[in-house]
Amino acid sequence: MEATATETSKDQRVRGYCAYDWGKSAFETSVTTAIFPAWFAYLFAEANGISGEFLGREWTADATFSFAVMVGALLVAICAPSLGVIADRRMIKLWWLRILTLVGSISCILLALSPYLGVSMGWIWAMVMFMLANVGLNGAGVFYNALLPHMGDESEMDSISNKAFAAGYLGGGLLLVVHLAMVLTLEGTWVIPFAMATSGLWWLGFAQMTFKMVPEPHIENEMEPMGLVPSTKMALGEVKATLSDIKSFRTLFFYMLAYFCFIDGINSVTALAGVFGIVVLGLTTTGLILTILIIQFVAAPAAIGFTKLADKWGTKKALQFSLVCWCFVIVGALSFAPLELENHEEYDIQYTWDADEDAYVVTAREGVNNLAALPGDDEQDWAIAYMDLLPVAENDAYKQGFAVEWAFDDDGKAVGKSVNLTNESLATLSASMVESRFAFSVEGGDLAGKVGLGENHPTSLGDGKLDFIPSTARDLVWGPLQMSVFFQFLLLGVFGGALLGGSQGLARSMFGQMVPETRSAEFFGFFGFFGKVAALLGPLIYSVMTVWFDSRVGIFAISLLIVAGAILLRKVDVEDGIAVARAEDARNRAGEAAEE
Repeated sequence: MEATATETSKDQRVRGYCAYDWGKSAFETSVTTAIFPAWFAYLFAEANGISGEFLGREWTADATFSFAVMVGALLVAICAPSLGVIADRRMIKLWWLRILTLVGSISCILLALSPYLGVSMGWIWAMVMFMLANVGLNGAGVFYNALLPHMGDESEMDSISNKAFAAGYLGGGLLLVVHLAMVLTLEGTWVIPFAMATSGLWWLGFAQMTFKMVPEPHIENEMEPMGLVPSTKMALGEVKATLSDIKSFRTLFFYMLAYFCFIDGINSVTALAGVFGIVVLGLTTTGLILTILIIQFVAAPAAIGFTKLADKWGTKKALQFSLVCWCFVIVGALSFAPLELENHEEYDIQYTWDADEDAYVVTAREGVNNLAALPGDDEQDWAIAYMDLLPVAENDAYKQGFAVEWAFDDDGKAVGKSVNLTNESLATLSASMVESRFAFSVEGGDLAGKVGLGENHPTSLGDGKLDFIPSTARDLVWGPLQMSVFFQFLLLGVFGGALLGGSQGLARSMFGQMVPETRSAEFFGFFGFFGKVAALLGPLIYSVMTVWFDSRVGIFAISLLIVAGAILLRKVDVEDGIAVARAEDARNRAGEAAEE
């Protein structure tokens, strides 16, 4: 922080710093979380069907999407420490922030061109632009975070960091409300491209406040400009020297190890909550969207609340408290369970007696998910084999990947068809559904009251290693309260949102307190590297545990990462870390003065 800065200029800097989070969160919320994944899947399927062959292997839309995100994140993660070293030697933190913001925001704007480039090129353009947007976002994040130690002293770090996170949640949430209202109420192929373009403009526009209001941190003895090769060699040498001198910054690196564990757990829970909600709990897309909005608007005030808590308890204790609460939230999520089916309309497949037709009419429950991900999937084969008894229809647009789909009209209403339902045919169908994720019910006629429930139906509990948790909770809590799984999941959004902003803000603040100002970009480069590498571990653990056991075990395994991070955090001596940072700053500034 500059010694001559007035309180007014400090407030202005903080407002400018928060404005960047307000702007870039539009990309993270509207594009990355809410709109782009499904839109990209549509573009991909339109061109390739359910999968396409690249590099000698079959790639699905979600695998391609994940690959693009991973490449962008790893590219930045690998380069960030070296870029940070150079930024600490020259007054170019804001220059890099501006360049990477332009890369990210303009790539986001250019996503809007995807549907106008033809079927074969649209999805490729979308993938490349999304990858570049992520490079811009993650790269800019390194230099944006590196500005934090220059915004105020250690006592103000919690407040500034949490204010920025709160601004991000509010800014991203407000634009998300507008975009979702447009998507749900307006028609036309222009709506989603418009949402993409405005997200990029929102990011770029509010970033201008940052560039105008936040000054470049001063460096007393700035390094002379160097060519690309010499500067890269110098940076890599400095990174190697830093890693070899871990003992000098033992507390800081130990904290990064703790951060690696708990931020991996937190980010994995938030990233996988949607998949868990749909696959395990049987939620609808609308339910997930509402949960996203709740998280945005709960996280903002909660982040400020954690600032007050940190003022009273200290940053470390407040962060530990948030991690303990996260463990309770995860255990709570494991207890969520859909209520047992009671009404005919709640079943996926509904047979209703029609006296006029003197036959049963079969329909599908509104909102039931597609049958399978691949045309040759067992579920598709089952639906084809029993097409005469199921509410399914042939899919003319076979390139989308489904041979048959649930029969709905253009307005999403179930299309009924008469079926020859007998005791024998129903028994055969019921036997074929034993291991399925569907349920059927019969209302009226001679077969009234007959029901069937597949072992993998969301309401079917008892086979999983941890199913005793949701089963007990349903009997003692959810059932007596008649609280549907939708409202159970909303609780997750409320409590998760309350913890998300505070835990992220305090984690960044605590790191910023222990980072030397003279080497902030370098160490925040390592901070970003740890964060991006950690982002790969949680989903891997979830995938392995889910394949070996089930999804609830996968979520529980991720919670152990948070526990490990909380235990390691207890060993972090924050005061020692701050003292080491101050000594390093004094040593560097003395060296700069001697060189002058």
